Amino acid sequence: MSAPEHLTVDFSSTAVAAELADGAAAAAGVRVRELTELSELDGVYRLYDSIWRPDPKNPPVTTELLRALTKAGNYVSGAYDGDELIGACVGFFAAPAEVAMHSHVAGVSGAARGRNVGFALKLHQRAWALQRGVAAISWTFDPLIRRNAYFNVVKLAARPTEYLTNFYGDMRDGINAGDDTDRLLVRWQLDDPAVAAAAARQPSGVDAGLLDGATVALNAGDDGLPLIGDASGRTVLVAVPADVEGLRRTDPAGAKAWRAALRDVLGGLLADGARVTGFDRNGWYVLDVAGKGLA
Repeated sequence: MSAPEHLTVDFSSTAVAAELADGAAAAAGVRVRELTELSELDGVYRLYDSIWRPDPKNPPVTTELLRALTKAGNYVSGAYDGDELIGACVGFFAAPAEVAMHSHVAGVSGAARGRNVGFALKLHQRAWALQRGVAAISWTFDPLIRRNAYFNVVKLAARPTEYLTNFYGDMRDGINAGDDTDRLLVRWQLDDPAVAAAAARQPSGVDAGLLDGATVALNAGDDGLPLIGDASGRTVLVAVPADVEGLRRTDPAGAKAWRAALRDVLGGLLADGARVTGFDRNGWYVLDVAGKGLA
């Protein structure tokens, strides 16, 4: 969506948010809609089961839970390619009640990756929330997964607020098994200009190589393992591996070393007051530590 230069478009308005969500869905080749019927909610359960392949005793959601959430007015949506459900997103209201939400889980089938279905789901969630007076949505993601960091920090302009160590405990599924469940908690301030621009597919990117005076607090050594460096600059770069999911299969010890190093460096910087201001496409978190007692 674009506008003549002499016009100002309020990308955070509910009407424009809905239009942007519709545009994102069309670009992804899907229809995204709120789900409330029992058969639809069971479809979400089965989709998530196919994505995460969880221990049957510990699924991400159950049909009964989804039913209760929707009955209480919370958010469940699905992305459809024709009649096939290929993505879904689940969220619920958070404190303070009815002005904030927590987005608990979102997933897209493996066959639909690369189509920006996840982006369409999040823009639908944003439009739904703005229509109900919600100001911000929070969620968590694995900070070691490069594509998720880029999606959340750049494409959506969400901002990490806290590093959570082993937040979910032992998750016995096909994605997280064998690793601690460290997460970054992010806040998506729905009316923030950066978020509105990202929703209009005009995100603010960053090139770590062009940042003058930045120091590297965590990098990959010649052996591919994490190498802790210098966190004394005003702008600090923290690397993540190219494919930690593959590393978990081929070198579990190496994956654990990256988890421990990122926990120590990124977690420590955030705990001391640094702010993540961007994520470079090549795998660098960019942090501002100016004025936080770290520089």
